[in-house]
Amino acid sequence: MNIQQLEYLIAVDKYKHFGKAAQACFITQPTLSAMIQKFEDELDVKIFDRTTHPIRTTDAGAEIIKEAQKVIDSVMELKNKANFLNNILAGKLNLGIIPTVSSYVLPNEIFSFLKKNPQIELNIKEMTTESIIKALKSGELDAGIISTPYAAADEFYQDFLFNEELMLYSGNQETETKKDRFVVPEDIDVDKVWLLEEGNCLRTQFENICHLKENSLKPSNLEFLASNINTLIQMVDKVGGITILPEMGVEQLSAEQKQKVSRFIKPFPYREISLIYYKPTYKQKIIDELISEIRVSMEKRLNYYKDSENYVSIKPE
Repeated sequence: MNIQQLEYLIAVDKYKHFGKAAQACFITQPTLSAMIQKFEDELDVKIFDRTTHPIRTTDAGAEIIKEAQKVIDSVMELKNKANFLNNILAGKLNLGIIPTVSSYVLPNEIFSFLKKNPQIELNIKEMTTESIIKALKSGELDAGIISTPYAAADEFYQDFLFNEELMLYSGNQETETKKDRFVVPEDIDVDKVWLLEEGNCLRTQFENICHLKENSLKPSNLEFLASNINTLIQMVDKVGGITILPEMGVEQLSAEQKQKVSRFIKPFPYREISLIYYKPTYKQKIIDELISEIRVSMEKRLNYYKDSENYVSIKPE
């Protein structure tokens, strides 16, 4: 029995397919099958039922794989500890990020961080805030990036990352050419607002700003639940109405679309983004360096850091 066999077991359990598992492990399928068969023979336990499609993990196999995962986690922790003691920034970090942040941070700050630290491996998943919290508690994630303050996250360590202004994106283009257009929340037509799905913290923040409800622009026979901001932008462009837009989202708009962006009147609403984690670990050095990378970059990108006294925080719940 060896560590590689345990990794192969976990891969097959994940993909329910020997070929896909072999590809993920960068070995041939015959080699992977042989290694798992040898493991099963050694323990005299049938881990997988190969007669089903997709492959089914047996009840006994599920228990074995749980223990295998614990062993792999312990091995990774040993490697992280060695790197920490040797002052080497290396290792693997499992990170969850809410969708309204990931599409803006991933191609910029995260990619920059990885380029500077080639020995670090980031396993990143887009997840809702509640899913991130559950995954942190189960040990699936090491850390998560969410909008704070968030009551259910109070039991975790929280490190502030940045504050980001919340803006309006409107299908009603104005003829004004001045750089900024300012909107009074009370003047917004609440029947023409496109919102993200229930449970999304950005939706809740928008509702808190304007006391909004679902819009009347969609057809009566359409049930529409958007999970990302880009979809809402497309709906505004095609159908009209308005939606909320985080400041980082403006960078990805075309020149024509940027003309549709307006700011609220002062004090400007903003959301707070933080990194949360369950407890300090030997991955703390990786977490600290990632936090530093994001903070420094955001101070250059965002309006808040140029005029912070004119902003007011909008809580996600």
